[in-house]
Amino acid sequence: MQSSELTHTLSFSLNITTGSADDLQNGCREARRIRNETNRLDRQGWKWSDIKSVIVDNANHIKNTSQLIVDKALGEIETYLDNKDDGWGRPYPYIDRMYPIVMNHEEGYRLFLEDDGTVRFRVTATRGTHVKGELRGSPDHFDRLRIAFNDEEWRVGTAEVVHKHDEWRLHVTVTHEQHRVATKADADPIVGVDVNEDCIALVAMDRKGAVRDSVVLEYPSVKEQRHEFFTKRKRMQKAGQTAFETVVQAEERNYVHDCLHKVSRRVVEWVSQFSDPVIVFEDLKDMRNSIDYGTRMNRRLHSIPFAALQEMVSYKAAWNGIPSDEVDPKYTSQRCPRTECQHTERANRHKKRFKCNQCGFQDHADRKAAVCVVQNWFDKQDENVPSLETLPRMVKVRRAASGAGGGPDSHGAGFASGVDRHGTSARPEVEAREELKPIASAVPE
Repeated sequence: MQSSELTHTLSFSLNITTGSADDLQNGCREARRIRNETNRLDRQGWKWSDIKSVIVDNANHIKNTSQLIVDKALGEIETYLDNKDDGWGRPYPYIDRMYPIVMNHEEGYRLFLEDDGTVRFRVTATRGTHVKGELRGSPDHFDRLRIAFNDEEWRVGTAEVVHKHDEWRLHVTVTHEQHRVATKADADPIVGVDVNEDCIALVAMDRKGAVRDSVVLEYPSVKEQRHEFFTKRKRMQKAGQTAFETVVQAEERNYVHDCLHKVSRRVVEWVSQFSDPVIVFEDLKDMRNSIDYGTRMNRRLHSIPFAALQEMVSYKAAWNGIPSDEVDPKYTSQRCPRTECQHTERANRHKKRFKCNQCGFQDHADRKAAVCVVQNWFDKQDENVPSLETLPRMVKVRRAASGAGGGPDSHGAGFASGVDRHGTSARPEVEAREELKPIASAVPE
C-alpha cells in the first residue's frame, strides 16, 4: 500500500437564519471585482506579487479571503499560460456573473457540528458582515463532513460560496492526508481503459492472460449534445452574437461535466467488483499533436474532455483504494491483440468493428483497444505479455427508456469476437451463449 493526500468537495445548500441572501450577493460581487481587477492588472504587465498586495489592501473582504480570491484568479491565468499552445483561450478580462467567495475554515467561514447531528455555518460575506444558518445536503456528504470533524487524519479545508440552480450553496473541501492506495505492482487483474467520443471500454485481464470481464459504457448523448452546441456557437459567431455564445458555452460545460461525473462513477463501480485491480489509461498528453482530420473534425476532437474523464475516474478510484497508471497509446486501436499475430495497420479497424487483415481476428474495436492497453502495461512493467488467443463472446445491449433491457445493436444478436486464427468459432454456439458478456449502456440522463 502507498499513501497519498486526497481531497473531496462536499456540496450543501444554505438555509439562512441570520443575515440575508443579499449579503452573500454583495460578497460575490466584491469577489467578482477582485477577479476582474486581477485580470486587468495582469494585462497591464504588473508583477503578480504586486497585484496581490495592492488588491488585498483595498478589498472589502477580510485579508485571508481576498488573498484566496486573487490566487484563484491568478490560477486561471496560469492555466491559460500552460495550455495556450493547445489553443486554450485567455480568461475574459471582465465577467459580469457572480464569482465565488473563497474562504479558509475558521477564518472566512466556520462550521459547527451540533449534538443532534445538524451542522450550522457562519460565513463572512464581506468585511464585518456575517451570514448564519444551517446546512442542508445529502446524507453521504454529511457523513463525510462529520468524519472530517472527528478523525485526526482528516481536515476541513477551503470552501466556496456560489449561487447555483437558484439557491446559495457552500462547497466545502475535506482532505484525508494519508489515504491508503494499493500498489500497482501487486495488482491483479489489470483493467485496460479505452476512452472514446461516445463510449468508454473496459477490459479486466489477469496476469495469465484470461479476460475476466469486459464492458462498454456508452454515452452517445454527450456526442450529440456537443455537436449541437458546436453548431450553435458557429452560427452565433457568424452573426456576431458573442454575449449569447458565452451562455451557450457555460451550458455545454455544465452538461458535459455532469455527464462525465455519472460515467466515471459507473466505471469505478464496475472496477470495484475485483479485489486488487489497477486501472490503466492511455497517456493522452500528446494526443492533440497527432490529430489531423481537417479543421472541423480537429476542433471537435480537441475539445473532447478525454483527460477530464480520466482524472475523475482516477480520483474516485483512489478513494476506493484503487491505483491507476498510464501507458503509451501507440497503435492500440490498430494492432491485433492476438499474441502470435500483432499485425498493425489502420485498415484493421472500421468504425466499431475490428477485423485483423492478416489472421482474421474480430472484435468490438473499442474493447479490443482496451485489451491492447493492458498488453502495453505488461510491456511497460517489463513483464511477459500473456498469450491471448480469443476473447469472450459478447452482445451489445442498449438500455431501453422504460428500464433495463433492449435488443441487440446493428452487429446482430451475437457480435462475434471469439475466433481462432483460422477465423472459425472458438467454441460451440450453445456453450458461448452461456458466457455472454453484455456491454451495458451508460447513457446519462
